[in-house]
Amino acid sequence: MKYIEEFRNDTYAKEVADRITQAADPSREYKFMEFCGGHTHAIYRYGIPSLLPSNVQMVHGPGCPVCVLPMARVDHAIALAHQPNVIFCSYGDMLRVPGSRKNSLLKAKAEGADVRMVYSIDDALRLAKENSDKEVIFFSIGFETTTPPSAAAVLQADREGIKNFSIFCNHVLTPPALKAILEIRDEKGDCGVSLNGFVGPAHVSVVIGSNAYLSASLDYKKPIVIAGFEPLDVLHAILMLIQQVNEERYEVENQYTRAVTPEGNQKAQAMMHEVFELASSFEWRGLGWIPSSALCLKEKYADYDASIKFKVEVLTQPENTGCECGAILRGMKRPNECKLFGKVCNPENPIGACMVSSEGACAAFYTYGRHQEK
Repeated sequence: MKYIEEFRNDTYAKEVADRITQAADPSREYKFMEFCGGHTHAIYRYGIPSLLPSNVQMVHGPGCPVCVLPMARVDHAIALAHQPNVIFCSYGDMLRVPGSRKNSLLKAKAEGADVRMVYSIDDALRLAKENSDKEVIFFSIGFETTTPPSAAAVLQADREGIKNFSIFCNHVLTPPALKAILEIRDEKGDCGVSLNGFVGPAHVSVVIGSNAYLSASLDYKKPIVIAGFEPLDVLHAILMLIQQVNEERYEVENQYTRAVTPEGNQKAQAMMHEVFELASSFEWRGLGWIPSSALCLKEKYADYDASIKFKVEVLTQPENTGCECGAILRGMKRPNECKLFGKVCNPENPIGACMVSSEGACAAFYTYGRHQEK
């Protein structure tokens, strides 16, 4: 297939890997964070770490939307699903994310809640049309990639007068989280994780454009290279990052030119701005509360906000103290450094959110990475 076979060609991959080895200064360490969970999956699936010299290390970031959602928001979703006369719709991976007391949306369904897996928000909107006697709630999560469809659905519901439809909004923003990662400090006040640069997300950047990262790159003097999801994309981005570090540059470069532009998808951005506004603060798993890092519905569309329409009491317990998902999302630990990894925590029995979604670092490492360890 066009743009598939070419970007998975092992001969080309070996050539780029050789160029990385030649470019990497053996006297220094290179540590790059891939922000997107799709990149984490690709890195493990295609064995990219085995192609890199020992002084070039990839660090996994908080780029999995399922993983970064804190337990309190999962508990809130479960409480909404248990409301009478409600059909609660969600993507499949969110059904298994653990909440407090080992609850999940899947368990809520087993207990009688009308929880349904959907493939898109359009499916939820259709259910609202077909079930006028029910309240349909969609678990709206994700980075900027999935925000435009949510905005489009709210606009359609408003235009068609579909009053039994609402969303539980959990749309988070990439640039503020990237900056938060760089501001993490340890107990001594030192930088929590020392990074030389970032592999910028692909799908997110299609929407918001490469210019959205300019302030982060300049303010923190870190190079950012936006990359596609294929192995050659990632390898090429790593080479570009090494070249920037060697030349003491900190620029936003776009490796994924076949899909990403500097301005992004302005039509999608316009829909987002019409429906959503910045939330004052939002809690991220592993990162805590980050100001202006998420979206909420504007007052004009408050009738479609499930948090306002349904007043529920949410009692959340502390996270499992043995789970290192938070530290993994901050780039402080690798999945196999968690004592639960591969033992009580596995894809069949996830203890933490990082083991649920295929984009989660723990799930990706369990499926691919643990077999590649030297």
